[in-house]
Amino acid sequence: MILETIKNRRAVYPAQYNQDPISREEIESILEAANWAPTHRRTEPWRFKVFHGPSQKKLGVFLSETYKKTTEKFSERSYNNLLNRPVEAGCVIAVCMQRDPENRVPEWEELAAVSMAVQNMWLAASHLKIGSYLSTPAVVAHLDSFLNLQDGERVLGLFYMGKYDGPLPEGSRNSPASEKTVWID
Repeated sequence: MILETIKNRRAVYPAQYNQDPISREEIESILEAANWAPTHRRTEPWRFKVFHGPSQKKLGVFLSETYKKTTEKFSERSYNNLLNRPVEAGCVIAVCMQRDPENRVPEWEELAAVSMAVQNMWLAASHLKIGSYLSTPAVVAHLDSFLNLQDGERVLGLFYMGKYDGPLPEGSRNSPASEKTVWID
């Protein structure tokens, strides 16, 4: 049942990934799930830039060097994480949003649609036993210059994926949905 997949989805980070490759077919399946997210007026604002293979190293170099040039509080640890995490992953996808050129819907609805596409990616990856998480480091704002983006398109985050071994921890919530719900009569 879909509720079990939702409840069992977890953030899985590159330190937890093994070296098993993610196939192009698996990535395409995850992106197809994203493509079926709800979208107001069918604007389908999600766009994806896939780093799979040698391009992952280029991404890491760009992220770490951009961090070094733009940060006011340099940290060797942050630099190394930005350099190495893309290579430790089985795949990294830049999640982008293409604004509707006619502005038929408010920007927040486009952001919501892209967020739902990411949720679909996360659930599809979980179903395939591929760990994932969304990262939004400050250097994401600089990826526009690294990627060939269309007018009105911008990067929102990086979706890291990798295969992993072993069970994931159980999830929890602070309170059940019933405590966050008001039924209106």
